[in-house]
Amino acid sequence: VQLQASGGGLVQAGGSLSLSCAASGRTLSTYFMGWFRRAPGKEREFVAGINWSGGSTDYADSVKGRFTISRDNAKNTVYLQMNSLKPEDTAVYYCAAGRGTWYPRESARYGYWGQGTQVTVSS
Repeated sequence: VQLQASGGGLVQAGGSLSLSCAASGRTLSTYFMGWFRRAPGKEREFVAGINWSGGSTDYADSVKGRFTISRDNAKNTVYLQMNSLKPEDTAVYYCAAGRGTWYPRESARYGYWGQGTQVTVSS
């Protein structure tokens, strides 16, 4: 499966952005999905995850209550709605797909990764 992330950009603190991750090659309906991010000089970190049906989600504490992950299997797309953005949210955001047992925070569980989209939040 190929993943294409989009929707990044420059936004002021307190603003919102919506990221999309479109899949091609295979249907996403049997994959769990996740969003990760890597800030300059830092390691990649988990942001949000969603199981194959969309019935279960998980969030990093740093984004809980501000970000929402969702999916539309009919459109083969996963979304990340980001509200109340902070400068510390600045990073390259990656979407990822995996199959099997759902451990959303474990990056090694994801076998497919998108190319990343830059999100910059100015203060």
